[in-house]
Amino acid sequence: MIILRLRSTKIGKIRFASHRDIAKVWERAFRRANIPLIYSEGFSPRPKIAYGLALPTGAESECEYLDVKVDDERIGISRILEIPEQLTELLPEGIKVTGMTEIDSKAISLQQAVTACAWEMTIAQDKNYVDQWITNVLGSKELIVERTRKGKNVKDDIRPFIVGIDESEINEEGQVVLKAELRTQPRSLRPSEFMKSKLPNLTQIKLCRKKQFIETGDRRLDPLEVGQSLETNMELCSS
Repeated sequence: MIILRLRSTKIGKIRFASHRDIAKVWERAFRRANIPLIYSEGFSPRPKIAYGLALPTGAESECEYLDVKVDDERIGISRILEIPEQLTELLPEGIKVTGMTEIDSKAISLQQAVTACAWEMTIAQDKNYVDQWITNVLGSKELIVERTRKGKNVKDDIRPFIVGIDESEINEEGQVVLKAELRTQPRSLRPSEFMKSKLPNLTQIKLCRKKQFIETGDRRLDPLEVGQSLETNMELCSS
């Protein structure tokens, strides 16, 4: 058995597909590609695919990850190296496999290992408004938001979950773009909560996850960088 970690995009109309729908898309693609996966035991066997952090429905991403267990006794290394290109041909438009590596069987799951995400948010308000909002957020010692946890409303200080915010930019369409890195551990800070953390709230037009990070000591790694080489660590072009 070999465990492969794949990185992929979710761009365009496919962004409206739910996390559950995307899981079905991947299972169908693996089946159509005749890639021999390892299945669970029991009455209703399922392929052993572990998905990373869920993406908000409607958001785009340049860095989605999944781990899949493959029966390497039934597939050679040359065929394994063809998996990214083969899957991309079978996946819907907007989902493209951009990287692959092998990971150790004892590796921590993606949902536990990823510690932060970099987000790009297109905002409805003008640049002066957004820049003032950023100044107010960064100048706050605490940012209290209400959350629902186990059926109860609780108040959390999300300020420690904001790793950093870049100065806003103007994109080619003349819209304001805000870039921020938000922590995912011990609890994930959602972009929607971040944009409502300081009054007056920001209004989101578009959301894109740009990067995910795994922190190991003083190092910050892409989830592919914790893997092992498959002849070469398959870092495919993302263009």
